[in-house]
Amino acid sequence: MTTFADLTTTGVSEAEAECIRPETRDDLAAVYFALVDADAPFLVIAGGSNTIVSDHGFDGPVLHVATRGIEWDAAGSATSGRVVVRVDAGESWSALVDESVARGYSGIEALAGIPGSVGAAPVQNIGAYGQELADVLVRIELANADTGEIEWLDAPQLGLGYRTSTLKRGEHRGLVLRVELALQTDGAGAKVRYAQLARALNVELETPVAASEQREAVLRLRASKGMVLDANDPDTRSSGSFFMNPIVPVESVVASLPADAPRFAAGTNEAGHELVKLSAAWLIDHAGIHKGFALPNSRAAISSKHTLAITNRGGATAEEIAALARFVQVRVQQEFGVALVPEPNLIGIEL
Repeated sequence: MTTFADLTTTGVSEAEAECIRPETRDDLAAVYFALVDADAPFLVIAGGSNTIVSDHGFDGPVLHVATRGIEWDAAGSATSGRVVVRVDAGESWSALVDESVARGYSGIEALAGIPGSVGAAPVQNIGAYGQELADVLVRIELANADTGEIEWLDAPQLGLGYRTSTLKRGEHRGLVLRVELALQTDGAGAKVRYAQLARALNVELETPVAASEQREAVLRLRASKGMVLDANDPDTRSSGSFFMNPIVPVESVVASLPADAPRFAAGTNEAGHELVKLSAAWLIDHAGIHKGFALPNSRAAISSKHTLAITNRGGATAEEIAALARFVQVRVQQEFGVALVPEPNLIGIEL
């Protein structure tokens, strides 16, 4: 029996999952279209690093994306300075980064150690340590739920932004079958664009550093925060960052935040108001919820390494995870007037 705890990195919900696991890309698309045509609820799970399912499970089939395949197209790389790689949706994102770095390519090394599948990467527009998928994404192959056709969509069509895309917003309904990326082959390495990573590498911002060195530094940083999956470390039994960094109008937080609260320019909204991105981790910590915090008699806790992760300390239920998340939201709202938005997909769970 496969449970949702087996399918997700947080490891909660012992409810049985009715899994369908197509082995080929063609079969994956065919099963997906059949499920769409059946007009009944179904759930798509791949790596399960960004999904938490309620203790009652899910009433319907689970399409488990586990297709494999990587094609490296180096034609013209000597003159263009780039290589194109096409990757099936079920491949491990972390393993793809490892292989690209081993081949001497750069562009995704700062995304090392991120759990989950390649197919999920464009949905969230994953990003970390100064890089994001949008920097290298060329296009995706999509099983389009509205047309019943398989099509390629170029990156600009996906409306990629901070942890969002047209796929996440529901503007494109479908299942990602393949992802195509363009990586650099010049060997110099990408420029370091994140202050914490620059300090770890002992270089100035915008300094080019070899992909292998950046990958190792990122893995060390992520491990120090419990953000690299490790069966022996309960701090990694989570869905990673549980809350997104809030992006809010400047005027809405000026009065409620101290001057030293981290904030970063984030453009303007449609009304022309200046936006800032706040640190969710800082807000949680300064609302009095510190590393290792747990509600009484709960087996869910804030990570002992990072305040953004809610962890399963052993035998936690989905409701215990949700209860802690609600408590965090309430405390931050009370203290700073900022609403924290969860990053994982919550199935059957209300916050």
